[in-house]
Amino acid sequence: MRRGIAATALVASLALAATACGGDSDSGDKAGGPVTITWWDTSNATNEAPTYQALVKEFEAANKDIKVNFVNVPFDQAQNKFDTAAGSKGAPDVLRSEVGWTPAFAKKGFFLPLDGTEALAEQDKFKPNLLEQAKYEGKTYGVPFTTDTLAFVYNKALFAKAGVEAPKTWDDLKKAAATIKAKTGVDGYWGSTAGYYAQPFLYGEGTDMVDAEAKKITIKSAEAKKGYGTWLSLFEGKGLHKADVTADAYAHIQDAFVNGKVASIIQGPWEITNFYKGSAFKDKNNLGIATVPAGSAGKAGAPTGGHNLSVYAGSSKEKQEAALKFVKFMTSAKAQETIALKNSTLPTRDDAYTEQVKADPGIAGYQTVLSAAQPRPALPEYSSLWGPMDDELPQIASGKESLDKGLSDAEAAFTKLVPDFSK
Repeated sequence: MRRGIAATALVASLALAATACGGDSDSGDKAGGPVTITWWDTSNATNEAPTYQALVKEFEAANKDIKVNFVNVPFDQAQNKFDTAAGSKGAPDVLRSEVGWTPAFAKKGFFLPLDGTEALAEQDKFKPNLLEQAKYEGKTYGVPFTTDTLAFVYNKALFAKAGVEAPKTWDDLKKAAATIKAKTGVDGYWGSTAGYYAQPFLYGEGTDMVDAEAKKITIKSAEAKKGYGTWLSLFEGKGLHKADVTADAYAHIQDAFVNGKVASIIQGPWEITNFYKGSAFKDKNNLGIATVPAGSAGKAGAPTGGHNLSVYAGSSKEKQEAALKFVKFMTSAKAQETIALKNSTLPTRDDAYTEQVKADPGIAGYQTVLSAAQPRPALPEYSSLWGPMDDELPQIASGKESLDKGLSDAEAAFTKLVPDFSK
């Protein structure tokens, strides 16, 4: 899962217009010449994309018969753009697909099953739980490219000055925040109102937005209400920053943390490189990373996120073969190591966690919390459930709606997204 990725819609639209010759079009391939495939990359255009572009050139140098048309598409636009393109013409041959999109696009027949193909020739090297997230109805539709989860990240110097440790529970966090405020004058914690960032509060009570196996909507269950009640309580109190419900909330929270204006937040590893750019983390070792605090059920953890590389089922056979070779290259141990070292992202295969990679304190820290990450259910509609939560949680946090009203509205929205689920 990515949040707050900056890129202009104008640049994206011009790039897409210039490269709408994806999987369906062969007009750019001359007889006997190189095969051209299009890759839609959905990473941060500034911090991550240059690394991928360099790897594309490396791949082309080793495969003279293949050209890769690299297009960086803003993450928050990519899902809808691909859905539209794949449903008509002009979809890319390869998509950097967020793990939540994979089952949804597989269900629509947009992705090529990869079992037994060159792309999955080294299947045993990838973390098994990540491969599971690339499956739908028993078939594999993506190769794990990057992985992530949310963690409790904190400023070690501020915590040490206040004499507190990383909290084990949300109650511990409230106490620590008050102490940090009293001892340092800085707020101890600033929470997000985004649905994805509220997931750990549900997991802490042993529940989720839906029970996929039972086909039941659980957003208004007693456990869910308790989890969201805890989430809401962390916006008011000594050392707890009030909720930011503006359009720029993500940037405000991130900027405050990296510059030492707030001692802790919940965040993912996609921001590691940006952490290091802040004044508070010029010394990288000042960045503390811990598993998110546990709820009253004694459970702690956050959603398993990340991205797969998937191949468009509508591409020609020639393009699919080239795409499979490209996916294998980009998910190789060597490429994964390069990406980790350049972008500070987490590899999806164990043999890419070299000593050099683990020397980055950010990567090493996030690697320790991966074991507590909770895989999402293979429900095609699951990632769309965060949309209603993104609408309702800011209303709740700002006091415009009660918790019960907001969750009732979310439940009503869920019934349209998963109409065969009971309440």
